[in-house]
Amino acid sequence: MKKTFTTLPTLIILAAATVLVATGCAAAEPAARVATSSAAESLSIQDAWVKAADEGMSAVFGTLENDSDADITVVSAATAASATAELHETVENDAGEMMMQPKEGGFVIPAGGSYELAPGGSHLMLMGLTAPLKAGDEPTFTLTLSDGSTYEFSAPVKDYAGANESYEGGMDMKDMDMKESDMDHSDMTDSDMQDMKH
Repeated sequence: MKKTFTTLPTLIILAAATVLVATGCAAAEPAARVATSSAAESLSIQDAWVKAADEGMSAVFGTLENDSDADITVVSAATAASATAELHETVENDAGEMMMQPKEGGFVIPAGGSYELAPGGSHLMLMGLTAPLKAGDEPTFTLTLSDGSTYEFSAPVKDYAGANESYEGGMDMKDMDMKESDMDHSDMTDSDMQDMKH
């Protein structure tokens, strides 16, 4: 029987190759983790709060912040506090009136930037409250992002006489989950919204 001998230089080369392969795999792991990180990890909300309401509708305000180097898009929202939660914006209609409507394309928080949710502007609209929202309560909300990840936060409920979001003024409600007659509205003028500060 013929025997095969491995020389010392050959063993050294094989050992070096094994170390290089192992090192290469270890170096690749962090890059893979970065590539698969979710947008939710880079999202936060500051100064979040909810307007107190006994029934019907309310809204959530605050400032969404993105600390990543890519835009983050919020595409939907959910909460146990209301039957429906929608991403809304305020726009001017043909008559020059400011009206609320669903925000097409969602809320886009720019890379390294922020997106304000405020009375008279974009906000998270709560429709069909499941229970009164009283000052001191702290409901939880879940935002779904365009990459499928979710971001959860809680916000304190605060009393405020203004910011009664409504759809009065002829807005088309056909695409909404609830008809205007099914919701409890209280009157609010444009000046009420503009005067609201937080």
